[in-house]
Amino acid sequence: MSDTVIRVENLSKKYLLGVNQSSEGLRHVIQDAVTAPLRWLKKRPAPPAPGALIGGLPNPNPAPAKEFWALKGVSFEIKQGEVVAIIGRNGAGKSTLLKILSRITEPTEGRVEINGRVASLLEVGTGFHPELTGRENIFLNGAILGMMQSEIKKKFDEIVAFAEVEKFLDTPVKRYSSGMYVRLAFAVAAHLEPEILVVDEVLAVGDAQFQKKCIGKMQEVSYKQGRTVIFVSHNLAAVLQLTSSAIVLEKGRVRYIGETEKAVELYSGGVESESNVFFDVENSPRKYPGTQAARFVSFRFDLAAPIFSTGGDFTYFAKVRAYQDIPRMRFSITVFTVEGIPVGSCFGVEGPGLKSGEVAEVKITLRNPRLAPGHYYCGTAVGKGDHRTGHVDFDVVLETLAFEVRPEEGEGGTVSSWTHGWGAIVFPELASDRIK
Repeated sequence: MSDTVIRVENLSKKYLLGVNQSSEGLRHVIQDAVTAPLRWLKKRPAPPAPGALIGGLPNPNPAPAKEFWALKGVSFEIKQGEVVAIIGRNGAGKSTLLKILSRITEPTEGRVEINGRVASLLEVGTGFHPELTGRENIFLNGAILGMMQSEIKKKFDEIVAFAEVEKFLDTPVKRYSSGMYVRLAFAVAAHLEPEILVVDEVLAVGDAQFQKKCIGKMQEVSYKQGRTVIFVSHNLAAVLQLTSSAIVLEKGRVRYIGETEKAVELYSGGVESESNVFFDVENSPRKYPGTQAARFVSFRFDLAAPIFSTGGDFTYFAKVRAYQDIPRMRFSITVFTVEGIPVGSCFGVEGPGLKSGEVAEVKITLRNPRLAPGHYYCGTAVGKGDHRTGHVDFDVVLETLAFEVRPEEGEGGTVSSWTHGWGAIVFPELASDRIK
């Protein structure tokens, strides 16, 4: 028996620009089916011919419809238990492909074979009814996936605990914030035991802690439960952390299928020279807020992809806004493994401060930290003083700046085959002098 769960052959999707295509989609198919028996009661008028009166005025130059192929000749296979990223620029065809895989829309050409139950999270609140409560939407989504009520009840407590919406469980979801909405939507999609989980940009909404939970859950679903995950995100650090293979789409066609690292490099090379890795933290919640005399606005890597070498410097840029006059300030970071284990901390020297209301971007460099190959993230702070004389934090942001460390090109020895049990630091070469 084949272990292929998704087979896509010569898939194409055409849209007609300038033509109202709102009738596409599951909702409209159901609506048409329900109203079909009553159509004889009300004969619909024929659409106006080119040049006919529109709103009482002639339309002398009707615009002809233009064809737009969102996908063209796409073919690939995904096997059971694989975690596959689909990456590409806006307009590359990613969302169209996911809608076809999720059976929301039909292809114009080609065929798709799917073996297994698919749970999709394509945008905030996909499949939720705004007038229903969180509790009711959990059961509604489970029913749509074909689950019995008893099955849903077994998973109910896990879903609610993961989404952290206990207090609002009996509130209509139309009153939820976008963060609450997506937490519940992801929890439902991930916990109701689909064979295939399709996730589109879920990490674009929610705080860093929730993003970490999402990645952990997707890893559990794939690696421990053997389920298939299709993950779409512009967060290349998350793509590198979560997936082992990727599909790069460009203008509706497949440009590359293979290892995630090579896919990210190929995709990044096609993006303009400006930084592609940006972390907006201005409005994210703080677990340890500090005095808030100054506050981080954003972080970025001046790289197309957040990848560093084992022998190189670690550099990022921090943008800070002052809310009080600050004569001096210093930065500090703590590097964590993806499991949340701290690797080490480092304080910078104090430098010039800021006037109240002033915004500044600062380049921060950790010289040759000798991190072993693997995936990491940072906690970073701005404040005054240091760990010797006593320090005061103005602002602290945890779980940001996700990045990967790789061996340098051509580097051999133990570094290129580093194992998890050896630790996260590459120590200097060990000296061994024979004395007898």
